[in-house]
Amino acid sequence: MKECTEKYRRLLAGTTLFAGMPEEKLEQGLQAMKASCTDYPKGAFLCHLGQPVRRFGLVLAGKIQVCMDDIDGNRMIMANVTAGGTFGESLCFLHAEESPVYIVATEDAEILWLSPDELFTAGNDALSADLRSRFTAMIAERALSMNTRIQILSKRTLREKLITLFSSFSISGCSSFEVPFNREDMAAYIGADRSALSRELSKMKAEGLIDYHKETFRILKND
Repeated sequence: MKECTEKYRRLLAGTTLFAGMPEEKLEQGLQAMKASCTDYPKGAFLCHLGQPVRRFGLVLAGKIQVCMDDIDGNRMIMANVTAGGTFGESLCFLHAEESPVYIVATEDAEILWLSPDELFTAGNDALSADLRSRFTAMIAERALSMNTRIQILSKRTLREKLITLFSSFSISGCSSFEVPFNREDMAAYIGADRSALSRELSKMKAEGLIDYHKETFRILKND
């Protein structure tokens, strides 16, 4: 465990959960949260549908997707999590007995697994209180990110969905940005047909609204 945290110390220092923590406090926090590192090859399941959720994950390297299937069996991407991001916090906190989602490594990934249980049962010492506050903030951040996806799904047309998606990834004042999805995953994330998505992107490019190459997009003008 020590080797794992040393390797990713800079990454951990940039997370909501551990930002600004002295090394000693960080190690104590990891022990309190029963931290463990696990490697997963691309395509491996980190959590299956219906499985109890006892820990949440922090991605140290690679990328994972949190997914669920709609009533017709079509895959929907609920979250796309890269290095430094977390997943499963709310389900873990609620001690979900049957996960409504499944989690898959879309690249070779290394995951830091953590449990918040002792933070809420160990009394009110300074470290536990601090980590409880940070954990709560992390859940709030996840709620905000889900709100962005709700805004995307609430749009009536495919073009409106795409514009809202691009706005969520575009940094203010910068017209170029990376979208962390291939076309199939982008369609699954916004709830669209893959072919319809490709057609709409081509139309927007032909109309001079956007330009793109693979996952790099550029806004040329507002619709």
